[in-house]
Amino acid sequence: MDTSTRYFDDLKQSERFQSATYIVSGAAIIEFARRFDPQAFHLEPERAEQTMLKGLTASGWHTAAITMRLFVETLSFAEGAIGLGVDELRWPNPVRPGDAVRVETEIIDLRRSRSNPNCGIVRLRNVTTNQRGEIVQTMLASVLVVRRRPFGITTQHPR
Repeated sequence: MDTSTRYFDDLKQSERFQSATYIVSGAAIIEFARRFDPQAFHLEPERAEQTMLKGLTASGWHTAAITMRLFVETLSFAEGAIGLGVDELRWPNPVRPGDAVRVETEIIDLRRSRSNPNCGIVRLRNVTTNQRGEIVQTMLASVLVVRRRPFGITTQHPR
């Protein structure tokens, strides 16, 4: 059995998980913006200097996508986690070229699904910070963990 996967039954309320670090490049900021959020402060470094953000910054949606990647890699659910909704999404500080971001995930609440007892609903908070400890994104969300640990298998994810 692959012990790098995590199941609903492995989680505990108030548990926290820290992701790896992801370096955000200027080229990635521009490429994402070109495809999904074509505003000057995401696309053109010279023009970005003249905007209220005073320089090139990642789109909030780019920050959310990076956060999602780090969250998924860190928790590594056995069959994935299906997003049920985001109740709060905030970008209090911009992400700039060269920033090293990481995500801390806190398990807020856990409950078994009423409609499918082999699934669980996880309420979580993700806080994304840069290398200076500044918060660049917060998110409160719920996900459906597709699979609980099969009966009789007790191997836990390494902590």
